[in-house]
Amino acid sequence: MANRTSAPEKRPGFFSQIKSLFKFTREIYPWLPWAQIALLVIGVLVGLIVGYLIPPFQVWTLILWGISGLMLGLLGAMFLMTRMSTSAMYQKIDGMPGATGHVLSTSLGRNWQGSETPVGINPKTQDAVYRTVGRGGVVVVGEGSRGRLTRLVNDERSKAARVAHGVPVTVLYVGHGDDDVAIADLAKTIKKLPKVIDKATMGAVIRRIESVSQSISSLPIPKGIDPTKVRAQRPR
Repeated sequence: MANRTSAPEKRPGFFSQIKSLFKFTREIYPWLPWAQIALLVIGVLVGLIVGYLIPPFQVWTLILWGISGLMLGLLGAMFLMTRMSTSAMYQKIDGMPGATGHVLSTSLGRNWQGSETPVGINPKTQDAVYRTVGRGGVVVVGEGSRGRLTRLVNDERSKAARVAHGVPVTVLYVGHGDDDVAIADLAKTIKKLPKVIDKATMGAVIRRIESVSQSISSLPIPKGIDPTKVRAQRPR
């Protein structure tokens, strides 16, 4: 019988994560390498100019300022890649079933609690309804066709209003219609809601809603977007 190894799975190193993040972002934004090179060159030029203008002029001072400018350009290039990778990730998952759940479970911060699993779903069409509870009240998010989501959204809104009396319930639809919210703007839209309840009330609302929620584990519910399949890991 072969011996089983209990060695933990090796995580990718820092430079490996940077490389994966760069490749992923470049697929959406082919101009990224040129922009990063431009930032590096600009950083070095700025450093050399500063080193030349600050008296007394010495070669080693000019070199040090050039290196400082290179570090500044490298920081700018990394910041640009990080920002553009987030935008690329949203473009990748836009329109995919479960994208809403991924955003609600990873992008709202401590003031909100959401799950990647929908609270209601149409098994035939995969139209789904998600819920998150936070300092801004209860937010019900529909993912799919508005016409097919009407009953699911109304059921979830009624349930939340019944068990959380006095707490505002906001309904949002993910999409590209006139009154829809783009997946890239979903987290930002929810975070902008005014804070109307404290953390203690928020916890109580979560417990009440979960206590009356019916189990839907037997339905073919999409578990959300797997981040490792749509975007590279961020460097830690």
